[in-house]
Amino acid sequence: MTDRHPWKGNWKVRLHERVRERGYSSLTAFAEARPTASLVSLAEALGPDDIAGVQVFSALVDEAERTHRLTRLVRAQLVRELSEFLPNGWPAEMNDDTREDVAIALGQWSAYTPEVLRERVMRAGGALMGMPHPPGWRPLSPDDELLRTLLPDDEA
Repeated sequence: MTDRHPWKGNWKVRLHERVRERGYSSLTAFAEARPTASLVSLAEALGPDDIAGVQVFSALVDEAERTHRLTRLVRAQLVRELSEFLPNGWPAEMNDDTREDVAIALGQWSAYTPEVLRERVMRAGGALMGMPHPPGWRPLSPDDELLRTLLPDDEA
């Protein structure tokens, strides 16, 4: 165990230094190279003892707001949540257990959604729950056709 802690020092500088050390120009580029990795996995790849998943997401939101790509980031976060909670893709049958897994994934996604997009995400989540999907469907990037239909880019 080290004496390092994610909140000690200037974590934003530390995070961006780690991203550059790994050859990426931005945290977004680093994260997009790992589209199905959880926020915790991204944090561990940048510093297992001194970067936290919530810090990664906070910095991703900052970058997305600056580049007017917040909707894309929100779609990317759905990809991460579905990959974590539905690793085999969309269930072939919705029963109590599979419905719970889907609800957890969508709930986590909603929890990470910035307030400005919360209403759109709630509508998209409801649409996802209400529509049939091919068994095993799992988006692998924020550019998935269905995700772009549910949450199109509209930022200027």
